Amino acid sequence: MGGIVGGFLLPHDPMMFTHPDAPDVPVRDRVHEAYREISRRLAALDPTTVVIIGTDHYILFGPGCLPQLLIATGDLDGPVERLPGLARGPLPDNAPLARHIAGHGHRHGVDWAVAPTFTADHSVVIPYHLVAEPLGLPVIPVYLACGVEPLLPLARAVRAGEAIREAVEAAGDDERVAVIGSGGISHWVGTAEMGRIDSGFDRMVLDRVAAGDTAALAGLDDAEMLAEAGNGALEVRTFVAAMSAVGPCRGDVIAYEAVPEWITGLGFAELVPLEAADVR
Repeated sequence: MGGIVGGFLLPHDPMMFTHPDAPDVPVRDRVHEAYREISRRLAALDPTTVVIIGTDHYILFGPGCLPQLLIATGDLDGPVERLPGLARGPLPDNAPLARHIAGHGHRHGVDWAVAPTFTADHSVVIPYHLVAEPLGLPVIPVYLACGVEPLLPLARAVRAGEAIREAVEAAGDDERVAVIGSGGISHWVGTAEMGRIDSGFDRMVLDRVAAGDTAALAGLDDAEMLAEAGNGALEVRTFVAAMSAVGPCRGDVIAYEAVPEWITGLGFAELVPLEAADVR
């Protein structure tokens, strides 16, 4: 029987690669140390696989197909974008477990779209490269419709996370799965407000993460988020799904940096299952 051993929330800001020297050195150092700390904590969980929940940026999917929920179930590579210092290449997969998650969801009311071959974008490859690749872990990419309408309703992000947990627990293999919710917090992409950050909104999100209050995050209003924290803040769906996959948990906030040079409020947290939190 498999299980979710823990989870993490982190950003996938491509400007760390396109404009690496833009922020002051101490800011850059703190951000990169947060990724290294998550990698250390991930290693301590001794996982067999990492599921990374990312978001389409109208890069992978366009007018011909806009899936609400997608899981990659076979051969992987990425990133699809050209990013300095991040060459496109194959990614190690766990296709049997990915197919199991998809099939289990289909039998239990979760309509996963599946991609038997898949090229991931930066929302999966950046966290994989900085956190999981040093550990040699296979990855299962999951994509939620966070940026282009029709958006995945937040309640369905909850159900997607629950479905991942249920499928892993029903797996015949003794899988130890860690889940990563990949997204920025406040940021505006491709608008006149790009570079603006709402640290108050970001702190509110991280406070709800720390409390393990998935319901409160899932209760946020899209229109209010869009007005207050930008179109990029709609990626909070990945946080909601990751928290739901871990189940009852508390959040250990590792770092927060508001970095206008990288246009994003960058938040990092570990999701600690309550049964594990009781022994820490």
